[in-house]
Amino acid sequence: MARLPEEEHPVKAFGWAARDTSGHLSPFNFSRRATSEEDVRFKVLYCGICHSDLNFIKNEWGFSEFPLVPGHEIVGEVTEVGSKVNKVKVGDKVGVGCMVGSCRSCDNCANDLENYCPKMILTYNATYHDGTRTYGGYSDFMVVNEHFVVHIPDSIRLDAAAPLLCAGITVYSPLRYFGLAEPGKHIGIVGLGGLGHVAIKFAKALGSKVTVISTSPIKKNEALEHLGADSFLVSRDLDQMEAAMGTFDGIIDTVSAVHPILPLIGLLKSSGKFIMVGVPDKPLELPVFPLVMGRKLVAGSTIGGVKETQEMIDFAAKHNITADIEVISMDYVNTAMERLAKGEVRYRFVIDIGNTLAATKP
Repeated sequence: MARLPEEEHPVKAFGWAARDTSGHLSPFNFSRRATSEEDVRFKVLYCGICHSDLNFIKNEWGFSEFPLVPGHEIVGEVTEVGSKVNKVKVGDKVGVGCMVGSCRSCDNCANDLENYCPKMILTYNATYHDGTRTYGGYSDFMVVNEHFVVHIPDSIRLDAAAPLLCAGITVYSPLRYFGLAEPGKHIGIVGLGGLGHVAIKFAKALGSKVTVISTSPIKKNEALEHLGADSFLVSRDLDQMEAAMGTFDGIIDTVSAVHPILPLIGLLKSSGKFIMVGVPDKPLELPVFPLVMGRKLVAGSTIGGVKETQEMIDFAAKHNITADIEVISMDYVNTAMERLAKGEVRYRFVIDIGNTLAATKP
C-alpha cells in the first residue's frame, strides 16, 4: 500500500498542491528526504510561475499525477549541506530549475546535457531514484542533489532571477547552440510573453539585432522602448512581412498556441534557422519546399544542462538581465493562474514563498 505524502520521508514539509484536474491549489502537508551526503537543503524564498505549471495542474498534457506541487523556477538560501557537498555552502543563494535528477552515465549526461537524458527527473510530477514522487517549489524547502543546484550571484535580484531558471535558459540555450548569439546577427523573437521578453534581453546582450514578431501592434512601444528591441514586425501585416522576407539569420518562436509557421520561415535568409521553444498542443503544418530551396533549418529546443544554466545565470548577473515580474503572495496563486490563462501578466508571476507561505498553514 502506498504511503501518504507526509509519511514518505522523515522531514515534514508544507506547500500548496493541486489535488485534481480542476487545477485548484490549496495548502498541503507532505515530506522530503533527509539531507544525504551529496544533498543540498535550502529554504525556498521565491518561486516563479511558469505556464507549464498551469498545464500540469490541469493535466493538459495527460500525464499529471495528483497531488501535485508545482514550481520549477526556485531560488532560496542554503540551510544544510551533506558531507560530500563542495559546490555550495550554508548561507549561499541557490536555484533549481526544471530537473532534479538524471542517470549521470549516458552520452547526454557525459556532455553536460542532462536535460536530454532519457531518464531525466523533473522537479515535480516525476518519480525520483528512490521511487518517491518529486514535489516542486511552491513549498517551504527543497532537498536536491548538489549536481542539480546552481549558484545565484549576489549581484542579481533573487525574485527577478527565479524565472531565468526556466524561461531564461529556454531561450539562452538555443541562441548559443545554434550559433545565433553572435554580434551582428539579425534575430527574430516570435511572441512577447514570459519567454519572449527575456529572449530579447539575452539576444541584445549577446550583440544581436533583435526584431520582435507579433500579431499585436499594440505591443510595439513595449518591445522597442521598454525591452530594447531594435524593430517590430506585425505578422498579420502582409506588406511588413513581404518587406522583411529573407532578412533574418534566425528566429526563436516562443508561441505555444497553434499558428502558421510558413510565413515565418519565409523571413529567414538562406541557411537560416527557425527554432521552436513554445509547445503548441496540436501538430503544426510544416512545408518542406521552402526548407529545401533555402537550406533552412527547423528545430526545437528545451532548457539546458546544469553547466549551461550556471553559465546563463552568471551571464545574466554580469549584464543585469532579469525577468519583468509581478510578485504575489502564496494565497493569490489561484487568481494568478486564472490571469496567466488569459495572458494577463507582464511577464512572469513570482510567489514570495519566504514571506507569505507560512501564514497559509491551516
